[in-house]
Amino acid sequence: MTAVAGAAPAEHGTSRSRTPARIPTRIPAVTPADDRYPHLAGRGRNTRFAGRPQEIHLPTSAAEVAAVVQAAVDGGRRLAVRSGGHCLENLVDGPAVQSLVDLSALQEIRYDAAHRAFSVQAGAQLGPTYRALYLGWGAALPAGTCPSVGLGGYVQGAGFGPMCRSHGLIVDHLYGIEVVTVDADRRARTVLATRRPDDPHRELWWAHTGAGGGNFGVVTRYLFRSPEDADFPRGLSAEASALPRPPRSVLTVAVEWPWEGLGEADFSRIVRNHGAWHAHDEAAGDGGYDTLYSGLYLNQRSVGQVVLTAQIDGSLPDADQRLRAYVAAVGDGVRAPYRLRYQQLPWLDSVQRDVENRGAATRSKSKGAYLRRPYDAEQIATLWRHLSEPGYQGHTVALLFSYGRAVNRVAPQATAAAQRDSILKAYLGTYWEDPREDEHHVARIREFYAQLYAATGGVPAPDTATDGSYINYPDADLADPRWNTSGIPWHALYFKDGYPRLQQVKRQWDPHDAFRHALSVRPPAPAE
Repeated sequence: MTAVAGAAPAEHGTSRSRTPARIPTRIPAVTPADDRYPHLAGRGRNTRFAGRPQEIHLPTSAAEVAAVVQAAVDGGRRLAVRSGGHCLENLVDGPAVQSLVDLSALQEIRYDAAHRAFSVQAGAQLGPTYRALYLGWGAALPAGTCPSVGLGGYVQGAGFGPMCRSHGLIVDHLYGIEVVTVDADRRARTVLATRRPDDPHRELWWAHTGAGGGNFGVVTRYLFRSPEDADFPRGLSAEASALPRPPRSVLTVAVEWPWEGLGEADFSRIVRNHGAWHAHDEAAGDGGYDTLYSGLYLNQRSVGQVVLTAQIDGSLPDADQRLRAYVAAVGDGVRAPYRLRYQQLPWLDSVQRDVENRGAATRSKSKGAYLRRPYDAEQIATLWRHLSEPGYQGHTVALLFSYGRAVNRVAPQATAAAQRDSILKAYLGTYWEDPREDEHHVARIREFYAQLYAATGGVPAPDTATDGSYINYPDADLADPRWNTSGIPWHALYFKDGYPRLQQVKRQWDPHDAFRHALSVRPPAPAE
């Protein structure tokens, strides 16, 4: 793709923005006649959705992004943005999308001395980002475990991962964003917004700390720097103190309980023990477990086994003792046979493994929840009933991730990620291969989820037990009264009381709703 003239990037060291001086009349694009089109159009990880945009653009700079956005606005074409391609819902590959901005060419990672922050372009993936930050500066971001996830949408949804209990969410280290917006005059411009209290664009930064992608513009790069009160050793250089240092190594464990030896009593005990440990741990606040991170994979019977994976900072003097104690607590009283594997890995090796590879089962439907309390007996019975069903051949998983600790030390209003007192993050998903089975699998996971949260209208309502859902597990069903009978609007499940504030940002920065999808922030009504 040839270079495209357009908006100049935002100035370093300031949050001022510039309006494009010139927009070219023709923007180079990949169209359906181009040999590259099938790959770019089908790059989404969930193959259940396949868009067919009129044009796909591969910008290599913020200036090119601004030019592409301007051309789409001028032509009245519906825009969508793709980074890593991991969107679980059809927010990018919907049939209404006519112009797709593919950010995969924006992968630069460097230290920005003007902002004393690490600059990471929005097309970079987690795996290469981890490698560049760690090998270049010994630094790390508290992000996820799938190395092919792109930072573009992941950061905006307030991503979490193995370091979140010790260092919080990735947005807790987000200093600034460079984003292409469309103003009231329908002109694309590139804006740099930071968390500085005196930044006139600070609200735009705040809106990108948990509202999800595709709301306010196209983010072209992120600036990462830990909060000013971060507890770093004295005497470090600016680069060394900009972000957390990861552990030298991690001690990992995988526990597998084969389904053929697993009865309801043992299944229920595993889930109860796991939940009870996390509830007690969050209340006790034992600092020795800040670096523990685990996932309890309650897999469908057809998958073969229920799995607990966990890790802890391997350099701790009592790492082995603590990890074994955790495994013993989750397995306490369980009589079913199990397999156990411990492994010590250098930190970088531990974050380069793709733990979410589903093989040919690339069609999916996903749902999420924040848990303030562990599942109760009725919910555990629901899990058992659906997951133990012998006749179902899809790959359904109810997955419970460790959460809390440092995440919960941040005030709910500090970022757009308002859920700040949960102990577990839950994911419910199902995967299959044959497109002819779409309706069957989607209907089943909808019923499963509705029964799991039947006491609160089929959704994880913000109450004493649950606290809504995670926008990086987008689920359009939450906006559908057939599946959300709680009377709680979808945006309250994702953004809670922060939604009106997000709407005001939308009013200011995207007044014509150029960036929208099924779960995007809606502009406020004129009377609001």
